[in-house]
Amino acid sequence: MASSDSADVSYKGMSADNIKGLVLALSSSFFIGASFIVKKKGLKKAGASGVRAGVGGYSYLYEPLWWIGMITMIVGEIANFAAYAFSPAILVTPLGALSIIISAVLAHIILKEKLHIFGMLGCVLCVVGSTTIVLHAPPEGEIESVIEVWNLATEPGFLFYAALIMTAVFVLIFHVIPEYGQTHIMVYIGVCSLVGSLSVMSVKALGIALKLTLSGMNQLIYPQTWAFTLIVAACVITQMNYLNKVIIWRHPIPLPVQFCCI
Repeated sequence: MASSDSADVSYKGMSADNIKGLVLALSSSFFIGASFIVKKKGLKKAGASGVRAGVGGYSYLYEPLWWIGMITMIVGEIANFAAYAFSPAILVTPLGALSIIISAVLAHIILKEKLHIFGMLGCVLCVVGSTTIVLHAPPEGEIESVIEVWNLATEPGFLFYAALIMTAVFVLIFHVIPEYGQTHIMVYIGVCSLVGSLSVMSVKALGIALKLTLSGMNQLIYPQTWAFTLIVAACVITQMNYLNKVIIWRHPIPLPVQFCCI
């Protein structure tokens, strides 16, 4: 009886919003994971008749297959964005790692790329790490306005972190990539990951703003909402540019970098 009561309490502990966020995050991982494979096929096809993305070419913009992959990724990112509106970031973000598993499996089946032992180990660690974080995620505090998120984002600690990240990104883009971009894939992945670490706060804020607005508390009147929107757009554009260079790398497709916590 005690065990049954405990199970009931545990079950009731997951709110309806968290369940919605969980479903959205899982569907997001599927779409994003599949999009990497479709986009790589499009990039390879475009590279065969034009300048490769890896050396600065943009011929993939004329390739329909790349756009199909892009649309698939957009659908996944919309689901991921919606998940942040319903669930805490510490629940949604780790689930993005599941897109790695999906990409790895599809790359093996569709692109005929072999996953070596360290790749398999990485996939296992992603699953274990994501599950551990999700199961032990702390509860999220109630947020009544986007202003609250803005106040948190403008605290000295976060501003110092943001300044460090932006400095590192600019160093990579303007000093490291021109010299080592064609020989060290981690340079591109570093840019995507660093920018993605900044986008989490903005994506969460924008999701909360839209959720509150739809519930009757208009957040679009606050300039902070539009500031977060601009930050999200800048992060997405930057990550997409360098993510294309990662996908078309000459080696088998690397474990992808999700750009909303991407």
